[in-house]
Amino acid sequence: MNKAKIYSPAKTSMQSGKGKLEKWILEFDREDLEKDFIMGWNSSSDTKKQIKIIFESKDEAIAYANKKNILYSITEPNKRKIIIKSYADNFLKN
Repeated sequence: MNKAKIYSPAKTSMQSGKGKLEKWILEFDREDLEKDFIMGWNSSSDTKKQIKIIFESKDEAIAYANKKNILYSITEPNKRKIIIKSYADNFLKN
């Protein structure tokens, strides 16, 4: 049985906006990794591990997983904490 995780990707450190944070990704789990005995690299013969499917909403990703009989786990995104302070607060001594 296929196993996958559904998550919303985090904003990278190079982004200032929230443009791609509404997307949800279904990514298959990486389980059966073999070590290449010559180079020591991890490898697998299962190509499903290389697939990431992007959805507009979490409900679309869940519906797809149910339709294709994929076991899934959902990782909810962390809520962003916004601390409102002024520029002058950077120079205050605690």
